[in-house]
Amino acid sequence: MKTIKIAIQGVRGSFHELAAQKYFGNNIACVECYSFKDVFDNVMNNTADFGITAIENTVAGTILPNYAMLRESNTNIIGEVYLHIQQNLLALNGQTIENIKEVHSHPMAILQCQHFFDKYPNIKLVEAEDTAAVARRISEKQLKNIGAIAGLHVADIYNLTILAEAIETHKKNYTRFLALSTSAKKETAEVNKSSLYFTIKHEKGNLANVLTLLAKYDINLTKIQSLPIVGREWEYYIHVDMEFENYSNYQNALNAIKPSLSEIKILGEYIKGEKIIELSSALLSAE
Repeated sequence: MKTIKIAIQGVRGSFHELAAQKYFGNNIACVECYSFKDVFDNVMNNTADFGITAIENTVAGTILPNYAMLRESNTNIIGEVYLHIQQNLLALNGQTIENIKEVHSHPMAILQCQHFFDKYPNIKLVEAEDTAAVARRISEKQLKNIGAIAGLHVADIYNLTILAEAIETHKKNYTRFLALSTSAKKETAEVNKSSLYFTIKHEKGNLANVLTLLAKYDINLTKIQSLPIVGREWEYYIHVDMEFENYSNYQNALNAIKPSLSEIKILGEYIKGEKIIELSSALLSAE
């Protein structure tokens, strides 16, 4: 079986790698990317066969720049993955939490664990490019007094100790990841979700009319996100995620709303993802 190359934000052990494995299976080779833009570029340049990018988190919220990259890159969404995110505090073997002076991690991970660190005001929180990349750097350079926020599996990969387990503020902490491709993968019989954006014609009641029509055709809007149109003051794109049971109803709904729109673009039609719950040993023992 051919190994497929998946562009991910971060390095080995990152949650992006886990999401890639959940969606594409284990027969993959990850193309490590420093930024989300690099993920999109690697997909568009065919350096990678596919890409995985986070788009929103139930605690830290939406990653707004990624919506703009979806719109501008001409990539297609071919699927999605929901991961239960458990964050843990890692450090070199032999360190204790009292030794830790700084914790470096991705800004989203820091936001997810803010309440835990409120109990340790002496620990400085430093934003970094990736959760797993910090763990790898601590291991390779044997950095003392520095902690990383990452998954439990990262401790095994980089031979680190777990100082505190499940430090995320909210235990129902999910991140939604999108699978990206340069071509659309659409199996009409199974498709039940769509992501698209549109702009509304400047006529009174148009947005209300669009939402009413979508409800009429049994379309469930799971996401509505307005995004500014650069260079056009106070004008916005509207990104929506739609779920539906009948593909024909969905097509009819799009045809019905088009007269109220000045622009519409489908970013992907795919099968909605299931939430994958991965609980820590501490949480399991508490149940």
